[in-house]
Amino acid sequence: MSDQGQQSALIRQMRINRQAARWAPPFVLVAAALVLWELAVRWTQVPKWLLPSPSAILRAGWEARGLLGPHIIQTALETLLGFCLALVVGIGLGFLIDYSKLLRNALYPLLVASQTVPTVAIAPLLVIWFGYGLLPKVLVVGLICFFPIVVSTADGLRAADPDLINLLRTMGASRSTIFFKVRLPGALPSLYSGIRIAITYSVVGAILGEWVGASQGLGIFMLRATNSFRTDWVFVSIAITAVLSLALFGLVSLIEHATLRWYYSAVRQESWEELRESRSTK
Repeated sequence: MSDQGQQSALIRQMRINRQAARWAPPFVLVAAALVLWELAVRWTQVPKWLLPSPSAILRAGWEARGLLGPHIIQTALETLLGFCLALVVGIGLGFLIDYSKLLRNALYPLLVASQTVPTVAIAPLLVIWFGYGLLPKVLVVGLICFFPIVVSTADGLRAADPDLINLLRTMGASRSTIFFKVRLPGALPSLYSGIRIAITYSVVGAILGEWVGASQGLGIFMLRATNSFRTDWVFVSIAITAVLSLALFGLVSLIEHATLRWYYSAVRQESWEELRESRSTK
């Protein structure tokens, strides 16, 4: 086998081993926790309204599938719209903070201070100002998600390679050329890190907005289940919330790998070089 073919095979095997090492432990831990939960509930005969077993929760979710559909769609819509709003505002503010030192000194402390105000205290005001429609929930999601996007964008742009920037400047490159050729591509890994953090909280933000005032959504379904002592439906809502968050996180990761092929190719190349060096020293 040629050196290039051997390299590709080893990199592929390293990727498989890395994925297995990443996903096997949490999968085993979750499976073990569910089995212990099921056995503990059956053995202690805990009342269903207090703590249902995983199998009872699964049955309750299947029975409520007709009711859950509109609520899931509503929460997903609020989540996506709010996240898109946070993405646009967050990246825009990150660019402004990077563009001007004056704007950075003026905006950054205000952004940090804005995170000291609990969103649960702002949400009722949004309902008073904008009513019980879609807009307040979208704004709540945006408020929760935009800060990590702003910080990751600004920090990623500031972390650009100074030697490469100086080289382009000596070659007469304009500020916009340096931005699009060096600083923006270099900031994308950091930006995606902020996006992954934000997307994790987005579904929770939508449910929080629904708790304050809404007629539909997983938050409303959860409140109605709580008032009816349907604890199994509450756990169904929690499980769906977790699945939605994980699905959005996975979608962002797929987009990241698709748009940053050059970055992950360089990482794989570095891994291959380290592996070859470690083998040569043995």
